[in-house]
Amino acid sequence: MTLKDQFAHTRERFKTICEPLLTEDYSVQPAIFVSPPKWHLAHSTWFFEQFVLQKFVADYTVFSEDFAYLFNSYYNNAGERVLRPNRGLMTRPSVASVYAYRDYVTKHLLTFLDTAVSEEAKSIIALGINHEQQHQELFYYDIKYILGNQPTFPSIQNNLKLEPVISPSEFINISEGLYTIGHQSDSFCYDNEQGVHQVYLQDFQISKNLVSNSEYIAFIEAGGYQDFNLWHAEGWDFIQQEDIKAPLYWHKVNGVWHQYTLNGFQEVPKNEPVMHLSFYEAFAFAEWKGMRLPTEFEWEAASSKFKWGQLWEWTYSAYMPYPNFTKAEGALGEYNGKFMVNQMVLRGASIATVANHSRATYRNFFHASMRWQFSGLRLVK
Repeated sequence: MTLKDQFAHTRERFKTICEPLLTEDYSVQPAIFVSPPKWHLAHSTWFFEQFVLQKFVADYTVFSEDFAYLFNSYYNNAGERVLRPNRGLMTRPSVASVYAYRDYVTKHLLTFLDTAVSEEAKSIIALGINHEQQHQELFYYDIKYILGNQPTFPSIQNNLKLEPVISPSEFINISEGLYTIGHQSDSFCYDNEQGVHQVYLQDFQISKNLVSNSEYIAFIEAGGYQDFNLWHAEGWDFIQQEDIKAPLYWHKVNGVWHQYTLNGFQEVPKNEPVMHLSFYEAFAFAEWKGMRLPTEFEWEAASSKFKWGQLWEWTYSAYMPYPNFTKAEGALGEYNGKFMVNQMVLRGASIATVANHSRATYRNFFHASMRWQFSGLRLVK
């Protein structure tokens, strides 16, 4: 698929996955970490306008002088912006205006791609495509949180489906030795995957499968959320302050665990992988099982031995730069590097990840308390 085809497909896909929404769904922000669907659609468009069209097309006219301020996210080098907690306060511009903005930028960028495009511009467009694919996954996290916090638990059309897991899981033996870590091909990757290096790993065994709902229910029923011995002090404080007693979206009805999904409110399927866990919860469960979470290096070294991609998997690795990590000058250098503090690494992909967007070297990252992403865990012993 050509770069132009990738761009066109990505832009059209975002419109397609938003088709089930009502207009009222587009502007809601029930929590600081959630962004409204309208904002995602506009921000991913602003990225192409800001970093490609304005830079490489001499006679380009921006769609609206206001949109850079409204839809910049965290790029300080790109200028002032609406603060993240205030994204849901914007009823204007309208949803129709945002879609007009998308069409305008898409049209101009497709025209630009028919010209002699420099390698620098191609590189930024490839980054923009992957950036928009990230926001398409974030869209699913956010619309689930938006709808999952409504009293009627509404459903929307979607193609997201988890596969069952087999419990108890087999464990795969990984031998002690040196392993090469990092992105090694010429295909696209983010800067945080670069800096190929070797790590020395001790012998370990890693689970072939993710932890299932039935296994996690056993943890709950055994008093896992009441036993402070299983938790980091920070994690224990977190679940006490937030009154957390089960994964996000779980509710006990007449003695039976149910959960909200994008298909509505349903009984928790025992044989599916448990999801919407914080790092704190993943760690506590592993402690209860007498095991641990893999480091991100163990996960990458073993990843060819098991099937992954259902859920992002918490690792016991802090998000830090690889040796010789470098970042781009200016705003694009803010993409990953400035977040390398107080974050934990997740590996793999999820059922909401865009096809062909995942790879074994991909480093996702969230604060240990975050639960709204599609996250689960795999055990090591």
